[in-house]
Amino acid sequence: MLGIGAAVLFFIAFLINAANVATNDVLSSTNFMLIGLAALALHVAGIGTGTGTGTRWASRGRGRRR
Repeated sequence: MLGIGAAVLFFIAFLINAANVATNDVLSSTNFMLIGLAALALHVAGIGTGTGTGTRWASRGRGRRR
């Protein structure tokens, strides 16, 4: 989920940069890129991926019947 958010932030930064939109210092394209990089780093680190909930591995042993 954080990877998709990072892609959206990178796209917004691209639009601001490509359109030469005059924004204040808080909403600059550089800040959007830095927030996108932080979200991408969290995604690569495994935070926000949803695999740590344990629901995926709970049914691991039920697949084979004897």
